[in-house]
Amino acid sequence: MTAADFRPPRWLRNAHLQTVLGSSGMRQWMGEHQLAATGAITTAHLLDGGGGVRLQGLHSAMPGVEARGLALLLHGWEGSADSGYMRLTAASLLEKGFEVFRLNFRDHGGTHHLNSGLFHSNRIDEVVHATSDIARRFPLRPLTVGGYSLGGNFALRLALRAPTAGLAITQVAVICPLLDPARTMDAMETGMPAYMRHFEGKWRRSLQRKRELFPQQYDFDDRVLGLRMRPLTRWMVERSTDYDSLESYFDGYSLAGDRLARLEVPASILMAADDPVIPVEDFASASLSPCVDLQISPWGGHCGFLENGRLQGFGEQWLAQRLAACADTMAD
Repeated sequence: MTAADFRPPRWLRNAHLQTVLGSSGMRQWMGEHQLAATGAITTAHLLDGGGGVRLQGLHSAMPGVEARGLALLLHGWEGSADSGYMRLTAASLLEKGFEVFRLNFRDHGGTHHLNSGLFHSNRIDEVVHATSDIARRFPLRPLTVGGYSLGGNFALRLALRAPTAGLAITQVAVICPLLDPARTMDAMETGMPAYMRHFEGKWRRSLQRKRELFPQQYDFDDRVLGLRMRPLTRWMVERSTDYDSLESYFDGYSLAGDRLARLEVPASILMAADDPVIPVEDFASASLSPCVDLQISPWGGHCGFLENGRLQGFGEQWLAQRLAACADTMAD
């Protein structure tokens, strides 16, 4: 499967329609039911994120089936291991013979109580450490990684760190990964206001939950929660990170420029030219390693890639096939 295979009907080629329907309640319902229909056994696990950090995730495996490998899936910002696209992708991978681990980032998926510190996008060290813990608990090979949006950014940074971390990641496949945080912020501020309101609302609820759990550490009032995305991010950076400015924080998890030029793990990227959240121009200006296969579709919105009125997703099938192809290559 390539981006050229994605040809939705004309009425479904609108970027905003793709984006909104892609994360709709119907897709959430589809993910829940399709994953249950596989018959897989799913168990929750607390992982060692290093330095006392605890992360939580869900492992799914088909009973009585010898797995072809393990796929680690990483969700987008303010999503979770139980997001519709995560469950749908897990179901596709299980059907292809994989075991699947869906990791929740810190403060996602109802895990705010596990750590006192706030989530931020530069917490890659704990994801690397947790992945090492997953690899020890489930020593299946190949170990592959898939991700969406910010989870795609984490997946690519995880792959960059893999050689020095001793992680034998053999393939990465990501959809609409965030490359340049500063440009993405600009795009959201000048784009359709609904997207900004969506993310601001979810982040405010997350911060409220953190305040309820750790009131002595987080005594900010509702005026802080009323800030817009940029000033709220700056407030968080100044109080909860080691970065001295918003610009240095953005640069800390940026994959723009030549950062992906040194990637050694084979990676596939599926991007939509009409993504209303991640500017497609970021990919044209990035220097990519020869082991990166970048595919750009004219349509798809932000992590939508819906094929028809039944909301069947091309994206999760593409991602699962890309990771499964790695197992086929190793078997040969």
